[in-house]
Amino acid sequence: MEVLSRNDSSSASNASFKREDPLVDFKRNVDDFFLITNSIVICLMQCGFACLEAGSVRAKNATNIMMKNMMDMFICGACYWLIGYSLAFGTGSPLVGIGDYVAGRGLAAGALFSHWFFQFTFAATAATIVSGAVAERCTFASYLTYSAVISGIVYPVASHWAWSDEGWLSKLGYKDFAGSGVVHLLGGVCAFVGALLLGPRTGRFDNKTPQNETFAGHSTPLVGVGAMILFTGFLAFNGGSLGHISHHGDGELVAKVLANTALGGAGGALVTMALGRAGLAGQAGKWSFLISLNGALTGMVSVCASADQLQLWASIFLGAIAGPIYCFVSQALVRFKVDDPLDAVAVHGGGGVWGLLGGAILRSDTVVAGDFGLAGLLIGYNLVGVLAIAAWAGGTCCILFGLLRRGNLLRVSQEEELEGMDRTKHSEPAYPGPPWHVKNNANAGEVFRNQAFVSEE
Repeated sequence: MEVLSRNDSSSASNASFKREDPLVDFKRNVDDFFLITNSIVICLMQCGFACLEAGSVRAKNATNIMMKNMMDMFICGACYWLIGYSLAFGTGSPLVGIGDYVAGRGLAAGALFSHWFFQFTFAATAATIVSGAVAERCTFASYLTYSAVISGIVYPVASHWAWSDEGWLSKLGYKDFAGSGVVHLLGGVCAFVGALLLGPRTGRFDNKTPQNETFAGHSTPLVGVGAMILFTGFLAFNGGSLGHISHHGDGELVAKVLANTALGGAGGALVTMALGRAGLAGQAGKWSFLISLNGALTGMVSVCASADQLQLWASIFLGAIAGPIYCFVSQALVRFKVDDPLDAVAVHGGGGVWGLLGGAILRSDTVVAGDFGLAGLLIGYNLVGVLAIAAWAGGTCCILFGLLRRGNLLRVSQEEELEGMDRTKHSEPAYPGPPWHVKNNANAGEVFRNQAFVSEE
């Protein structure tokens, strides 16, 4: 991530900015404003995730998932301030940062507030990815625990490897401009482990038809609004990753990154829409809105790793391949009865892996330039990164979710799951009052229990 070039992970480097030089001070302020503005837009992605996830779950759990998305920002803020940023960008080790910035110490001396704020939004995004995959059956206590650990430890360590000057992946030659691996693959692997150890929602795979309408989300328009907010947020997520705007050619490069991000989404959306219409996306041939938007998100994820090095046609192609990858991973999870209500694993995990490997091939300085040797090296370096990040995220989350499961803290009771967590955990149903009510029935697998709210008629 280019943002590190102006910090160099040391207070000494930051002290080199001459405050008495008006031009240097002006450039620094412009760069800070660039990071801060993009960070604020990235924060709006939490709103996008909240709408996307709330619409994708059943009405009885909408309040619960909204609260989790809201709290992600604040849990991450506290944990990233306390220890996360220090683990990510402290000095002294290629494996993990030492305590240079614990509890915010040293941020003022190093003029690092804007960098901290930007990285904090990335950490919050990585943690938020998990909430959709474990929706509708994860306890609130386990949510608080995994959100804190992922944003405070798991993500910071991986970002140190890849984006700190001392990180071993950075020194190896791993290239990940805006986090296809560090953010999205990591979040996707954590989501997979959480969904696997939680098990499917009650009745989810009881029928032969995997895409049972009983488990469909309750509001497609809400999903759509969330996705479109995320589309906008991705522009800041990738564009802001340059880290500065005052250097020669920065404006043109940021514009190129934004164009590549949008075109990656275009390639993913168009191909998945066509696959859905052809009946090759896991359901009967229809013009599927939900499949198309997930394809677009996967395409944008895939562009993150190399958005600064792609030609425009390459971004469309990268996104176009990301679409079928999303469909394949999503259908594979259903086949193996891994319940991921948001397709978070397919979008972020599948798109993240393809972005690191496909981006290495399609970059302007590798195969496109005729340098097959460099392409091979970069594929190898990024493959090492894929394996390392997946092993780190998967291993730590296996321990984390395994301990929670062993302590009977991971999953809500069947009664609470069937009643819905809005009522049982919050006493704040998303859609209270008539004509909605919970209809009693002895069969837990029936539509009424999974959907929770049915009409009086």
